[in-house]
Amino acid sequence: MKGPSRVIGIITAVALAAGGGYWLGMRGEPAAQTPANAGAKPERKLLYYRNPMGLADTSPVPKKDPMGMDYIAVYEGGEEGDTEGAANQITISTEKIQKLGVRTEAASLRALDRTVRAAGRVEPDERRIHAIAPRFEGYIERLYVNVSGQAVSKGQPLFEVYSPELVSAQREYALAVQGVEAMKEAGSEAQSAMRQLAESSLMRLRNWDISEAQVKALAKSGETKRTLTFRSPVSGIVTEKKAVQGMRFMPGESLFQVTDLASVWIVADVFEQDIGLVKTGAQARVTINAYPDKVFEGRITYVYPSLEAATRTVPVRVELANPGYLLKPAMFAQVELPVGGKAAVLAIPDSAVIDSGMRRIVLVQLERGRFAPREVRLGARSNGYVEVLEGVAAGEPVVVAANFLIDAESNLRAAIGGLGGGSTPQTDTVPLVKPSAAGHQAEGTVDGVDAGAGTVSINHGPVKTLQWPAMTMEFKLANAALLKGLKPGAAVAFEFVERQPGEWVITGIKPLAGPSAPVPVNPHAGH
Repeated sequence: MKGPSRVIGIITAVALAAGGGYWLGMRGEPAAQTPANAGAKPERKLLYYRNPMGLADTSPVPKKDPMGMDYIAVYEGGEEGDTEGAANQITISTEKIQKLGVRTEAASLRALDRTVRAAGRVEPDERRIHAIAPRFEGYIERLYVNVSGQAVSKGQPLFEVYSPELVSAQREYALAVQGVEAMKEAGSEAQSAMRQLAESSLMRLRNWDISEAQVKALAKSGETKRTLTFRSPVSGIVTEKKAVQGMRFMPGESLFQVTDLASVWIVADVFEQDIGLVKTGAQARVTINAYPDKVFEGRITYVYPSLEAATRTVPVRVELANPGYLLKPAMFAQVELPVGGKAAVLAIPDSAVIDSGMRRIVLVQLERGRFAPREVRLGARSNGYVEVLEGVAAGEPVVVAANFLIDAESNLRAAIGGLGGGSTPQTDTVPLVKPSAAGHQAEGTVDGVDAGAGTVSINHGPVKTLQWPAMTMEFKLANAALLKGLKPGAAVAFEFVERQPGEWVITGIKPLAGPSAPVPVNPHAGH
């Protein structure tokens, strides 16, 4: 019995082992059948490379166009570019970059010193201008100050006048004073009447601006003076003199104008974008070309409530002392208004910004010869730098020189239009706009060529993509090579884009075999 029992035990163990192995194999089967690259993105199939300017030209291998731009890869399913978003980038050859003089600078944190600079002019303090205008009719008997620009002190005689009315008024007052003295023994009513007459005569003299000293001298002596002397009310400069010896003057006529120039105004024209930083009471530094070694300190006393439409500036008044009368009215001045600074902010040079009026674009260098347009939101400006609020990260190099030439060379407008499909890989905070069509095609006849200006006038047929009728209009050429072979009367087929609103640029042109494009009835219809 021992032999058969042992055989049965061995068979049972083998069966259990096989069953356990089968069970374990079934449990591990899903993992064994999972492909190693199941999580990877399937590779896209490359179809061809298309012309970056939208021309009807493709290539099975990578190549560059005549301007040095790389052809754009087109994948199966209509997708363009690579995983880095190359369709929204600009690629220019190294040789072209050197010719254009492209220069970059990294966006960095810096403290923007907020100093507002403005041009100004010296003006007299309007509160220190005094006009000498007699309030009665008369004649100028004698002039003590006979030239404008002369310095005078307070109380200095300016001129003497004779007036029959003045002599009569003095005589009436003298008689009234004498009458008051004579009526001391009379009744109260008579004394009151005489005093009223004297007071009315005195009031008449005072209303004529006769000084108190002259009135007292007249009352004390009782003698009527034939002439009256007018004196300067302040110390200053005679800025206007109309008086001529022997002339007759009428009541209220200004004969002299004396200006106190011990304190003057600097009226500075501050640009509209800086006026929000200027506050009343702030200190100001003033320099004058006539005194390059001197700096005058003043204080802002008034910000005018109106804006000059022609210059888009707001006048700001700075008041300062004028020792020695160094500051002359109508002198030009340079004004610096320190308005304080902020903490360090992300800033880039002013020259890096391409401002179209509606959008502000900078070109970020991704690598040598490859640039990406970015829309940015800007803040404060100072000393050639501008604060970047959104669109560029610290350390990213931006093009600060030749960015407008890159625009002209690479049809930047089309690249910016590509931003509408989504945000660039570097930032997703910039509001984007849908792209416009990359190019439009038409046929026509060359009407005229201006090689110097790089323009061509073409009498073209209707343009369906723009719903244009047939017309004659002028186009710019993307580069000088397109001028080759263009002559008036030649029939051509061409493609063009709108680089800026109203600026139409031909990106490709070739001779057209056969009859010319139809000539419109009105060649200038629509333009």
